[in-house]
Amino acid sequence: MSDVADLSARLEAPPGIDLVAAEEAARRLLEALGADLENESLRETPRRVAASLAEMLTPKPFEATTFPNDEGYDELVIARSIPFHSLCEHHVLPFYGVAHVGYLPGERIIGLSKLGRVVEMFARRLQVQERMTVQVARWLEDMLAPRGVGVVLEAEHLCMSLRGVHKPGTRTVTSALLGCVRDDARTREEFLRLTRSPGER
Repeated sequence: MSDVADLSARLEAPPGIDLVAAEEAARRLLEALGADLENESLRETPRRVAASLAEMLTPKPFEATTFPNDEGYDELVIARSIPFHSLCEHHVLPFYGVAHVGYLPGERIIGLSKLGRVVEMFARRLQVQERMTVQVARWLEDMLAPRGVGVVLEAEHLCMSLRGVHKPGTRTVTSALLGCVRDDARTREEFLRLTRSPGER
């Protein structure tokens, strides 16, 4: 067995990811970019690249625990500033930031930690921010049948900061509003106000 195959066999590859092929592809890419992989400092880099990308593209499984809304809670539930990181599908460079996720309950509510889990589930794949925003909102709509959903993502994209226009610090903001959060002006304004940082309110 080759060193690559032996090493990869000792790692438990996430479903759908071939670590052996990913490591070999990383090796070829780095060599094509002029890296000297005989150098002791770079010798293990292809393995590390494959493992780190596999980690960033593999969401942790979770059970979406929901509960009856016994008390008839009818105000917004919002989790602010959920950290996330993802990989831009155009350049395979990270984008990272925070998500603000809220919903207006119907008959069921969801465990609060699951709001962070669903953000991570859609972040850990090759993504674009606009699609991810909508995916999180639609997942909540499908899972809970709430009266409304609001999702706002704020992120810095390294494909914009480190290359191209070279504008570090620029943050992209996207939103997806469904149901009452979109259609009712007062609810929409309340959601957007509560997702702003204190200095912006």
